[in-house]
Amino acid sequence: MSGPKRKVYIRTFGCQMNVADSELMAQLLADDYDLTTSPGEADLYLVNTCAIRRKSEAKVLSLLGELRSLKRRRPELIIGVGGCVAQQEGERLLAQVPHLDLVFGTRGIYRLPRLVSRAARERTVDVDLEEGCAPPPRRRWAPGKAQAFVTIMQGCDNFCSFCVVPYVRGREVSRPPEHIIAEVADFLAQGGAEVTLLGQNVNSYGRGLAEPVIFPELLRRLAALPGLRRLRFATSHPKDLSPELIGLFGALPVLCEHLHLPVQAGADRVLAAMNRGYSRQDYLEKVEQLRAACPDLSLSTDLIVGFPGETEADFQDTLDLVRRAGFHQAFSFKYSPRPQTRAAALPDQVPEEIKTDRLVRLNELLGEMQLAAHHRLVGREAEVLVEGRSKRSPWELAGRLRTNQVVNFSGPPHLVGRFATVRLTAAHPHSLRGELASGPPPA
Repeated sequence: MSGPKRKVYIRTFGCQMNVADSELMAQLLADDYDLTTSPGEADLYLVNTCAIRRKSEAKVLSLLGELRSLKRRRPELIIGVGGCVAQQEGERLLAQVPHLDLVFGTRGIYRLPRLVSRAARERTVDVDLEEGCAPPPRRRWAPGKAQAFVTIMQGCDNFCSFCVVPYVRGREVSRPPEHIIAEVADFLAQGGAEVTLLGQNVNSYGRGLAEPVIFPELLRRLAALPGLRRLRFATSHPKDLSPELIGLFGALPVLCEHLHLPVQAGADRVLAAMNRGYSRQDYLEKVEQLRAACPDLSLSTDLIVGFPGETEADFQDTLDLVRRAGFHQAFSFKYSPRPQTRAAALPDQVPEEIKTDRLVRLNELLGEMQLAAHHRLVGREAEVLVEGRSKRSPWELAGRLRTNQVVNFSGPPHLVGRFATVRLTAAHPHSLRGELASGPPPA
């Protein structure tokens, strides 16, 4: 009789794609390792990394420094780093961190069991990007899991001048539609309700497939699956947002009234230097078309301040676009030079103090707009998918509207993973408060 399985702890940094990748890591290792939430009892400690900003990379290096003492106490512990920083640094990371056993890139995940076995004998590096987006084995969904991230493609062909993604995720590779549909159908058969489709640029899904299926067609096929209550996707590139895809908002009942559409900047000169492939007017026209197709659409975005050469006039154009687009939420960052990207070598790098000042002013405007958007929802009754305990209080629950806003409210624990009708009672900058309402959620 075999003994108890070893334990793996996975620390995840970065985006939803990294969260999905970490779930896949745990599944691929499940024959030999049980997932643990306690780092101290782990036999294998994996760090899944993000390289999109320098700050994210610094957090990873800091964590690896902290793990030195753990490795000293338990030399048999295998420590591995995967994801974008691993892909970017490769052998250099192994040389920089003497107590590190394994470095595996973004597509090395699919070879993880073999790599871990090898790392137990010798220090190992695998940053091969040549293998495609291999379909994972059948997913093992946790009992009662209501939400799932499903990767539909990897990589990016856009080469925005500030972005490291094409270098650490590779070129675009789409999963076959039948694999995606089977994975989602399996999740729904086990009681799932909400699915978020993931890719660096989901709007370009389907390029290179043997069966020519474009993204809107994939959405239609998934929407027809029984049991699906909510469908989301991220991330979309504005230049690839087609009229056909826009038309699905408001036309497919399961497609949530929320879209994340990164604009990055509001000045044409900066957008051109970023190699984004659209103008501010192109972007605003697509926002207008989206709102015509779905008046209740909640729009979120990404914004960068302090891109090389950005002037105060350029920054004012960004503030103006933010007001015109009426974003409900935004993720804003100071420009951070990344290895291999063209923008890192551009002249006129903006001083740090100017970046900080612009970020403060941008966030003030975004905060005002988000709070105003939340106030407009107060008094309504809405459907909430309860995700777990509230961050505000362990005695409250937190859930998410179809439009992606977070709602905190008092309710029984058995509602976690289920839908509830909530009356929205108060607005806060980053969330709403509510109370349970009687009766079914409104249509």
